[in-house]
Amino acid sequence: MKNKERKLTEKEQQRKEKFDILCEKMASEGYVKTDLTVGVVAANFIAIVIMAPFMALALLAFCFTVSEATVSFTIAESLALFPVAIALIVLHELIHGFTWGCFAKSHFRSIDFGVIWSAFTPYCTCSEPLKRWQYILGGLMPTLILGFGLTAVSCFFHSLFWLIVSELLILGGGGDFIIVLKILLHRSKGKDTLYYDHPYECGVVVFEK
Repeated sequence: MKNKERKLTEKEQQRKEKFDILCEKMASEGYVKTDLTVGVVAANFIAIVIMAPFMALALLAFCFTVSEATVSFTIAESLALFPVAIALIVLHELIHGFTWGCFAKSHFRSIDFGVIWSAFTPYCTCSEPLKRWQYILGGLMPTLILGFGLTAVSCFFHSLFWLIVSELLILGGGGDFIIVLKILLHRSKGKDTLYYDHPYECGVVVFEK
């Protein structure tokens, strides 16, 4: 989401100022900057299209693995669905931070979290440039663990509850998949390439020379 579309928080404004300084420094060293970002609202709509096939595969895996007679969904599970989903959404962002933090030179001191309240979207951002594979792995890891991992759990325990949760988390990883797709489709303009998580927008900035 572009800065002109919403008011930045104090933390976002501080990150923007540091980012502007970094951009000037990278430009002085001969790097070309390319934004691979997407609006938060647009990402939420596109995510449905991108993640629909994965959600269908999760449902098919459950249907082929689990007998209908063994499936149940209790009142207690229905009451627990929302708080569990919220907790796992938070965990989703923590997994981003943990993975990127393992690669960053300053580790977890380079990780920051927040919420874009206008779009009800939590986020995690890394304030250090990463290699391409490091950024992609950190972007995909939450969906691999929580989305597809919980699909396996639902099949193993014949649990409709965990299937629903896994479907929600697969859908929730749509924004991450959009960014990874943009990275994979991006044609590099140089041999020296760094990927910097955008400090206040949904996406990544590529510095190349």
